[in-house]
Amino acid sequence: MTIKRYIYLCCALFIFAGCEELIDIDLNDADPRIVIEANLSNLGSVQRIRVSRTVPFNAPINAQAVTDAVLQVSDSRGRVYHFLHEEEGNYIARDFMPSSGQNYALQAEVAGELYESSCYMPDYVDVDSTGIVKEQVFGESYYFATFKFNDPADVSSYYKYDISINDAPSRFASVFSDKFNNGLYVTHQVSDRDLDLKPGYNITVRRYCVDEKVFNYWNEYQSTNPGSAAPGNPTSNISNNALGYFSVASAQEFFMEIMEVDFDWDDLDDSSISMP
Repeated sequence: MTIKRYIYLCCALFIFAGCEELIDIDLNDADPRIVIEANLSNLGSVQRIRVSRTVPFNAPINAQAVTDAVLQVSDSRGRVYHFLHEEEGNYIARDFMPSSGQNYALQAEVAGELYESSCYMPDYVDVDSTGIVKEQVFGESYYFATFKFNDPADVSSYYKYDISINDAPSRFASVFSDKFNNGLYVTHQVSDRDLDLKPGYNITVRRYCVDEKVFNYWNEYQSTNPGSAAPGNPTSNISNNALGYFSVASAQEFFMEIMEVDFDWDDLDDSSISMP
């Protein structure tokens, strides 16, 4: 059983606990919509934003790249960073290292339409320790990357994790908030949503401290898409009916190797045991 099936089963337990109104969109007939994916952070000085346009559900491509958008991001100090098209709908800004404590504003013009968003970049919350744990879930073993830290008191904090396995492209893993553990010592367990972690894997985890709107986007994604082959669209924080998200986050990367450690007390003889 993969971790995605585990998540699906957990969500199924709560399906009768409450209801939300869902919007059913005819993917074949709906008008194309702009999708903006902006995941900016202080992990480097080169920032990227992808702009695309939705296509009918049965189209041979997932999305149509937009190559003629006009993009800029400004901060609360008045600095403006222009993004230039590189290839396949990907726009790039060099020498742009976001700073925590700043508000950032996105402006994107596509075919005469303006799309806007704003995002606050919170301070990074340092981790005390990391590691790999092996847990039994419904009688099966799963590996998780763990992060232990003191959550700041008197402030709402939100965390997002991306994961890469054996140098594969990084992808979303999970999000957490401190709604029920504000100011406490916290442990986060992170795994891949689609692939079980196994001994011998090298993993890279990107840990982001994000603002509330970004958390809400990804929390909605992970709540409504467990095991779904046709995931729904989370509520965007970008105006003008756009899809996608605008995030500026403080972050850090962690590198771990999953190793199987089998310990058998029978392997120890009396001479190897010292008593105080």
